[in-house]
Amino acid sequence: MKFGGSSLASPVTIKNVTEVIKANLDKHPLVVVSAHGGATDLLFELARGAVLGKYSTDDFLALHRKMIYGLELDEELIKEDIVELEELLKGISYVKELTPRSLDYVVSFGEKISSKILAAHLNQSGLSAKACYAYDLGLRTDDTFGQAAPLPESDKAIAESVASLGDTIAVVTGYVAMSLAGDITTLGRNGSDYTASIFAAAIDADEVQLWTDVDGVMTADPRVVAHASPLTELSFGEASELAYYGAQIIHPNTMIPAVKKKIPIRVLNTYKPSSPGTIVLSECEKDCEVVKAIAHKKHLTLIDVVSTRMLLQHGFMAKLFETFNRYRIVIDMIATSEVSVSLTTDTKKNIPAAVRELSQFADVTVTENMSIISIVGEGISKSHNVAASVFSALADKGVNVRMISQGATRINLAFLVVDEDAEAAVQTLHRNFFEEETDKSCLNSFSTETH
Repeated sequence: MKFGGSSLASPVTIKNVTEVIKANLDKHPLVVVSAHGGATDLLFELARGAVLGKYSTDDFLALHRKMIYGLELDEELIKEDIVELEELLKGISYVKELTPRSLDYVVSFGEKISSKILAAHLNQSGLSAKACYAYDLGLRTDDTFGQAAPLPESDKAIAESVASLGDTIAVVTGYVAMSLAGDITTLGRNGSDYTASIFAAAIDADEVQLWTDVDGVMTADPRVVAHASPLTELSFGEASELAYYGAQIIHPNTMIPAVKKKIPIRVLNTYKPSSPGTIVLSECEKDCEVVKAIAHKKHLTLIDVVSTRMLLQHGFMAKLFETFNRYRIVIDMIATSEVSVSLTTDTKKNIPAAVRELSQFADVTVTENMSIISIVGEGISKSHNVAASVFSALADKGVNVRMISQGATRINLAFLVVDEDAEAAVQTLHRNFFEEETDKSCLNSFSTETH
């Protein structure tokens, strides 16, 4: 059971989490926690301020005192953590340098403290619980600070450590791990989902439950589409596409350990524990829904590479991708022709340097403030009508499509628009597939013939 920051944002919500855990004791839960809502952002601010010699832990301490006093716990619970954090920040201010390693150390305190507070409240409520740092239970990673990858040997160590706890409920730090050299690392923002999946795979859990503040994975971002509705189930393929292209309920890396072990992932609402939520399965039963959901991802950069030397030349693409690899630029979407390659990335760092190198053998154009819209559904591969419906609706709305991509699996149809058109595009397509004609998706699937 993983609980996010919004589920741990106040004494009231923490009490609610405790009741949810109590209701699931028959499933022998292992609990993974994020930092309390707002804590991680404060830690990033503190780290940046320390470099300039301008920082104060007052707000960070006040946030956690609110939890402690509201739950009638003892402030001694977090005293050592606050002292250690202040000493670390002081050291950063002395050297006037913030390394990726130091930053991971600073931001780790959010999950460390939240695990202690929740475990203390569980014990106070009559349960047997223990706050556990994930690395003390065996989670080891490489030393890519800020985006560390777990090492294979972690699984055996985690399984043995968790087994040794017996019936005690482990309240484990999400997001935080440790390198083989003994340095604290983090798994990337929202990495607590990843931690939950890693631990689930290591102990062969029945399922991963991601407890959040919404009723499940929605047909679109409810902040953009007022009539977005929760989905009952998704396949791993569909959920991975949605996660990669902007759906923020499930972290993309969460899919990886779960897929390997075929462990279902269930997205549930902490505030409505009786709601069924959304379950993500290795495969879903086929139904009439051609399109399951619409995801979008804003503030991307489009890079167009054009060179007549591409024509009939081997090695051009290898050279292109080797350049992006060297500058650690992650590519989201790609489209090619005989003489051009267009691709998108949300990486901001190193783009100018990569463009200068690419410009030695091609004409390169960079366009910022672009958005990917992704239409996702297993049924897309069997329907002749989705693409026509999508682009007809966008044309009627006056939305200009800059780039189109559809992979061989055809689980998703993705395209690029300018940021200012993104929300209108999502709203238009949601009306088209989910609101105006409730049986449209079914009709599309039934109209497909197999020859």
